[in-house]
Amino acid sequence: MKKRLAVFASGSGTNFQAIADACADGRIPGAQVVLMVCDVPGAPVIKRALDAGIETMVFNPKAYAGGKKEYEKQIASRLDELGVDLVCLAGYMRIVGDTLLEAYGGRIINIHPSLLPSFRGAHAVEQAVEYGVKVYGITIHYVDAVLDGGKIIAQKAFEYDGNDPAEVHRIGQIIEHQLYIDTINKLLG
Repeated sequence: MKKRLAVFASGSGTNFQAIADACADGRIPGAQVVLMVCDVPGAPVIKRALDAGIETMVFNPKAYAGGKKEYEKQIASRLDELGVDLVCLAGYMRIVGDTLLEAYGGRIINIHPSLLPSFRGAHAVEQAVEYGVKVYGITIHYVDAVLDGGKIIAQKAFEYDGNDPAEVHRIGQIIEHQLYIDTINKLLG
């Protein structure tokens, strides 16, 4: 029986697409994406999921009087209903709270555009460029209560001697797609 994945995203969804395609074409033979969760109504990732025939759960965090706890409770409930084995954060720009961590701790992974523990947070690439680093990288790690602080699962470095954050993101995204696929296979293997 295939493992069931949920992918959380907030934007364009290129990592979501890479994971969904790899499941569909057999590069991740032991898994299928059963849910895409998005916190930005109208984000391009939603169309990607719908085009792939993958269920979407789209929510506006500001619509929940009970805040993060309330919407995370609904998400956890849907993950349980679908029997999700692994949650993959792929450009999900929210900090995972206690509710999801209690329900899925040890089964949530995230991809981050730096060689953690350096340059944590939402603007890692810009911080690294400003600092003048010459070796950049991508990290996949378990999610815990510390921002970008969970145990590292995989990392891949690359050299870049310029100062253009857009170029670092472009190079990094190519690496992200393959590293995420390889890491999911490793974790499910």
